[in-house]
Amino acid sequence: MQPGRFLCAIAAMCSLIGCTPAPFGTAGDAPEGAPRSNFAQTGETSSAVISALMDRRSLLTEDSAYGQVATAAIAASSRATEAELISAKLRAEAASKNWFPTLGPSVSLTDLGDLVAGLLIEQVLFDNGRRKAEREFAAADVEVAAVSLSEDMNGRVETAVGLYAAALRGDEKAAYGDRALRRMQEFRRIVQGRVDGGVSDRADLNVVDSKISGIRTSTATAQDAAATARAELQAMTGQSFSQKPSHLSIGTPPGQGQFLSVLRAEAEAERTIAQAKSGRAGLLPQIAASGNVTSDGSGAGLTLGVGQPLGLGTPAAIQALEASKEAATRQVGEAEEAARRAYSRQVQQIASYQRQEGETAVLVRRSRETYDLFQKQFEAGQRPVMDVIQVYEELVRREQAFIDAKYEVVLIQLALARDLGLLADGDKI
Repeated sequence: MQPGRFLCAIAAMCSLIGCTPAPFGTAGDAPEGAPRSNFAQTGETSSAVISALMDRRSLLTEDSAYGQVATAAIAASSRATEAELISAKLRAEAASKNWFPTLGPSVSLTDLGDLVAGLLIEQVLFDNGRRKAEREFAAADVEVAAVSLSEDMNGRVETAVGLYAAALRGDEKAAYGDRALRRMQEFRRIVQGRVDGGVSDRADLNVVDSKISGIRTSTATAQDAAATARAELQAMTGQSFSQKPSHLSIGTPPGQGQFLSVLRAEAEAERTIAQAKSGRAGLLPQIAASGNVTSDGSGAGLTLGVGQPLGLGTPAAIQALEASKEAATRQVGEAEEAARRAYSRQVQQIASYQRQEGETAVLVRRSRETYDLFQKQFEAGQRPVMDVIQVYEELVRREQAFIDAKYEVVLIQLALARDLGLLADGDKI
């Protein structure tokens, strides 16, 4: 092969490849030392799905206790989905250049039995949109990976803040249980004195001991739950959090946001449709121009062919590919319906627990008033001690139910915010 022709061909190919911008930016595009979001986009091509992920803002204030837990959870993530997104971006960058001529070696055997080596350059002129569909598939694959990363980070924050709230609930229930236990121990001392004095029988003391045992068990369970949640959060983030939130509720997320599951369904539908287009184009003829440069000379020509062999089942295969597009579109509709149902269900659950919280608070206040009244009547000798114990036990149950209700509101709010992608800022993922 003539060296001049070979070098000219290589130079032409390199100049063509170097002039095409990448459709998606990578972490290397950021200024040195500056953090860069994985959702940042560069070049002429931009994705509406990735832009929507980038614009999302967390409901958790950064300087709040919840925000600190969320920041630590994101910082400590191993981010396997981040690596998948970077890989998808690189595949999309490679696919963005698939319309350039391909360059490769060619080896042929002459009539005299000599091997002739050359350089084969081929340019597809018409392929029924196959390479365009391949580029669309790669771009949609990036969107799917981006949604997966957002789901992963929001789910991680929901887990971390949920563990933090579980530790707070355990601490609050255990603290109240300790107070109730001390009060019941005082009642036991009174009943023990009455049994020793022959005023009450042993059965009353056994009843009090049973109630004390139940409170002690529930208190220990709450302490264990708090310790377990705190240890798991420590293992997850590498940090401990002693600060308590200024207010427990994080607020109900707005209903106009788009669920991450819907964004994923849309991206997967685009990817499926692009794959169907590519498969259909592979069953249709394509035209390519090729040139061959060897030491014996050069030549050029046009070729007509198909990507896959044709057969009697080709028409059915084309129809199947068209049907897959319709299936992908319907899956988006199903995802939207499921998201609407999930939002309605979670909003109703929040309202239900908020109602229970309010009603239980009223019941706690009334039970406390009744207990105070019974306590005064007992001290005046107008009420037996067992009646006072019975009322106090009811007060303890309602206090514990009130604590459970208010923390259930927080956990459901977290789950709803996770589904909407509102637990992590998009530009910080």
